[in-house]
Amino acid sequence: MRNLFLLFTLLVMPYDLLAQAQQVPVEAYGKLPNKSMVVISPSAERMAYRDTSDGRDIMIVIDLIKSKVLAKIDISTVKPNTAYFIDNDRLIFRVSSRKLIYSNSERYNVSAAYAYNLQSQKMHQLLTPGYGIYKGQTQVGKILGISSDKKYAYMPAYKKFNAFNLYKVDLTKKRQPQIQSRGTFDTIDFFIGYEGKVLARERYNNESDVHRIEAFIKDEWIEIFKETTPYITKSFRGVTPDQKSLVMLNKDEAHGRWSYYTMALSDGKISKPIFSHEDKDVESVLTDIQRVVHGVRYSGFTPSYEFFDKKLNARMRGINKAMPNNTFSIRDYTPDWKSVVFYMDGEQSSGDYVMYQQGALSFLASARPDIPPQAVHAVKEYKFKARDGLVIPSLVTTPLGLTAKNLPAIMLPHGGPESYDTIGFNWLSQYFASQGFVVIQPQFRGSEGFGPDHLLSGHGEWGRKMQDDLTDAVQDLAAKGIIDKNRVCIVGTSYGGYAALAGATFTPDLYKCVVAINSVSDVEDMLATEEDDHGSDHWVVSYWQDVISKGDVKEDHLVEISPINHVKKVTAPILLIHGEWDKIVPFDQSDNMFDELQDADKNVIFIELEKGDHLLSNAKNRMKALKAIDKFIKQYI
Repeated sequence: MRNLFLLFTLLVMPYDLLAQAQQVPVEAYGKLPNKSMVVISPSAERMAYRDTSDGRDIMIVIDLIKSKVLAKIDISTVKPNTAYFIDNDRLIFRVSSRKLIYSNSERYNVSAAYAYNLQSQKMHQLLTPGYGIYKGQTQVGKILGISSDKKYAYMPAYKKFNAFNLYKVDLTKKRQPQIQSRGTFDTIDFFIGYEGKVLARERYNNESDVHRIEAFIKDEWIEIFKETTPYITKSFRGVTPDQKSLVMLNKDEAHGRWSYYTMALSDGKISKPIFSHEDKDVESVLTDIQRVVHGVRYSGFTPSYEFFDKKLNARMRGINKAMPNNTFSIRDYTPDWKSVVFYMDGEQSSGDYVMYQQGALSFLASARPDIPPQAVHAVKEYKFKARDGLVIPSLVTTPLGLTAKNLPAIMLPHGGPESYDTIGFNWLSQYFASQGFVVIQPQFRGSEGFGPDHLLSGHGEWGRKMQDDLTDAVQDLAAKGIIDKNRVCIVGTSYGGYAALAGATFTPDLYKCVVAINSVSDVEDMLATEEDDHGSDHWVVSYWQDVISKGDVKEDHLVEISPINHVKKVTAPILLIHGEWDKIVPFDQSDNMFDELQDADKNVIFIELEKGDHLLSNAKNRMKALKAIDKFIKQYI
């Protein structure tokens, strides 16, 4: 592990911490990462990464053996979200964007996949709506497998609006796709073996609430699993290496944690839990290009992994031991797992890509070169008891070089709400810490990752106990003398934005200022929008009804927990920020809140982000938002 220690030493050479932190300009936090989407070829001889520095948007491909740049691919019009090699000469780009459908003025989330050939330097879209498949669909970017000769991809799409099929798609040139396997109107996924052999299909009927798995045995579809459920509770993620079973994530009845199971394709028999822990959930699986599962990732403030291969487990333990207080997230790997790309961030990194090979870590690229390791503010775990005795796990970021005593603070609740924060580089949290604020991130009840009781205790508690948890965090840290209770603002995005507005309306004396980004203000209208988008029978609607009202939706309850109905209680100034093209939380949620606050003569500013999405993924919009937040916060605390 000598090389690991050397890398650690290089990253943490001493500096004057406070001076170093103060040298980082505000703009550095608002920039999108300069380098991202780092991937390696199956042979590990080539690497590709996205470079958005200096206003460009290109994919750079490098020969790692010769240390030579092979290509600079202009991806500014495609704007992929993910990329991967299928061999040394070809890349797949997967794209998700906002586009107009037909002449409708409404924009929709659209996904697509593109193949790029390094030899010919040409790119083509794999599936195109209206070209051999149904024109009116928007999600055509999913690849379920690749043929062994690398000539074809297997992709699902609608042939007609009521027939979801599996297609064989040419990877070498644009050509009409061929049907590999026919599906039904309620088919949602296919599982395939080698050479495109269809193993099973998954179905879910939103009207009958029936979830099915059908195995393809002797040229017939045989039902091996059936469950009636208002929304899917068993998550099928891939196949086992022997192709005889599906991999399924489900809750272990012994402790309620999400665990790894297999379901036999021969008869639907479900195994005992294979990967399962009492103190953490299996939150995702690690698969190859054929969706063969090799291991799992567990939930937690720092990611942890477990593999069938004991050598891989030992390798991960060694890496984490050599560089503590950093998180290592697996981003790519060769089929033999001898080369693994990690994204590292934490106390000694604002985001770096490193590769493990032959017992050593080598540096590949820095995501944020303008923020050196010595300017990263420490993020620590912290627990407190809420007023009803529930223990709330939390993260607290403290400014470098300052004593954590009577400092101003930012409450930063996460979105979701069924998600959680992690130890690592959070651009917004780190910005606030750079300005001298303690940043508080409670994993309030209803957050994922901390067990079923913690998750379910948040159902039906929007604006109530979930909000109390935030209040109690402020009071606890103030009682300990860490923060000044008279200098606290709340900032949140999505559900976190709802919590910010709830803080302004339900606890108006607690916060000196409020920032709500892409936030929900009217819960009743939110549910109505979900019904309009999906239909009242859809599982998405059932899910939100369960989370918000435990399935018992009553108008008076929705009115009560909606901040838009309580604007008269507001005393703190409010900054609203919303993306024009946000499809997750409609723009009207902030627009209507702004109108109500103005009508009530409240101190409010509304920043509209042109072409902005839910995640502030547009560089110009993120910078605009951060500069507005910087000016606003400094005006009031």
